[in-house]
Amino acid sequence: MAQYFELHPDNPQPRLLKQAVAIIAKGGVVAVPSDSSYAIACHLDDKAAADRLRQIRHVDDKHHLTLLCRDLSEVANYARVDNKQYRLLKSATPGPFTFILEATREVPRRVSHPQRKTIGLRVPDHRTLQALLEMHGAPLLATTLMEPGAGEALNDPERIRDRFQHQLDAVIGAGPCPDQPTTVIDLVPMGTGGDAVLVRRGRGDPAILGL
Repeated sequence: MAQYFELHPDNPQPRLLKQAVAIIAKGGVVAVPSDSSYAIACHLDDKAAADRLRQIRHVDDKHHLTLLCRDLSEVANYARVDNKQYRLLKSATPGPFTFILEATREVPRRVSHPQRKTIGLRVPDHRTLQALLEMHGAPLLATTLMEPGAGEALNDPERIRDRFQHQLDAVIGAGPCPDQPTTVIDLVPMGTGGDAVLVRRGRGDPAILGL
């Protein structure tokens, strides 16, 4: 049964964050709050946890998973970013955007897109999630938390606990989140002189990126 951590949204308790990080380090899959909706996340280098993450969401290896990063310097470790792409990233981070970029060798091949060798990356603007990432000391592998077959992202930690208590190892509750997923932008075409492509319209306003 999923352990439930109720954290203060503005001043998350370090003791509880430490316990959540320990669960992740042992291969746990956890629900985390963000500036869009809740997501499910796990350790990047844990194959079994990544497989469970996909099973919970009912997605295959062609579904882009996302790395939750603390800042743009961390993004650059896991994605190939040129100057033009970096300027666009800087204008929209932190915020409710996911950017698809070419993955570096730091990203395990089993979690990048099998044909495109790409990965989703984002820098969330959420204090509790940022504190969790800081204590974890590395990006988390994640995907938006939706019920199988549903088109809406989940934003209520109590509902998440009730629905997924036998599938998740922990729910990190920090109050309700927005009920929209991130806006997804594919930046890969920019690397060959093309334009950024709007893949999914979500909470982030693509107009600030000129899209």
